[in-house]
Amino acid sequence: ENEFGEVGIDDALVRGGTMAEEENIVEMNNGCICCTVRGDLIAGLKKLIKNSKKSGKVLDGVLIETTGLADPAPVAQTFFADDFVQQHMRLDGILTLVDAKHVVQHLEDEKPEGVENEAVEQIAFADRILLNKCDLVESEDDLKDIERRIRAINESVPIKRTCNSEVEMDFILGIRGFSLDKIIEMDDAFLEDSHDHQHDSRVTSVGIDVTGEVVQQKL
Repeated sequence: ENEFGEVGIDDALVRGGTMAEEENIVEMNNGCICCTVRGDLIAGLKKLIKNSKKSGKVLDGVLIETTGLADPAPVAQTFFADDFVQQHMRLDGILTLVDAKHVVQHLEDEKPEGVENEAVEQIAFADRILLNKCDLVESEDDLKDIERRIRAINESVPIKRTCNSEVEMDFILGIRGFSLDKIIEMDDAFLEDSHDHQHDSRVTSVGIDVTGEVVQQKL
């Protein structure tokens, strides 16, 4: 679980869930696993594999949640760049969660020179797309237009409309959706160990960690 900011929030929510004791959670804060904390991702994957062997419990799979600012290419590349990870893991697929209410403005966002539009990249690399918050979109025509925009970026990707991200697990797990040939056709430099991804400097994060509960009105 990856947080762009210094203070993790989702990690605490996941650990408080009913399956928390059954799962191993590795938190990586204060940067994106596509660049600044990518080494933490490799270390985290190796830790999960070694812990599985030590405990004798089979590692069924690993879910990697990136930040919304992540470029998926270097994250996927991790499974081919590190020999130990490549020997013990297979990249099953890339799932992109699309906010149907706000995605158009992100796709049309003009980025500074040299900065990629992460929304476009995440759709382009997706093997499955969850088109979420469909209940907040005004009309069927609007949803069809959003799907048309997605298809213009990634023509063949399966799209599932959802509300509250509710989806059958067989749509996102065990899909064997990732195709290295497809990615290399789209990005012939995919396997090269170089990364020039630049984040939009207009996006920043400030974390304030305090004891107790925050009074929303005072904040």
